[in-house]
Amino acid sequence: MKCIVAGHQAVTATEFAELALGTPVELWLGVEGETDDERAARLDAARDILAHPEYRNLPDELIRLATRVVDDRPDLFDVVPLARPARRRAARKGVAA
Repeated sequence: MKCIVAGHQAVTATEFAELALGTPVELWLGVEGETDDERAARLDAARDILAHPEYRNLPDELIRLATRVVDDRPDLFDVVPLARPARRRAARKGVAA
């Protein structure tokens, strides 16, 4: 099945989100290792986009998109309990181990 948005074919989930939202997901999520200045510039750009009349419904669209993902792929949110490592007791001062 092909996912086509605005005449562009989305191959990955990230590409689909970018095409659906009209912005790269990194703008909203950031990138690993970004500097404080890069983060500030990214957030300024995001605020400018949200202030534009064309994007006034973007928060609602994001909520609808997230809801669709949860409905379509509930397995993405499966919680798997992890084994808790045994706690080591701290040695008391003055007591031989």
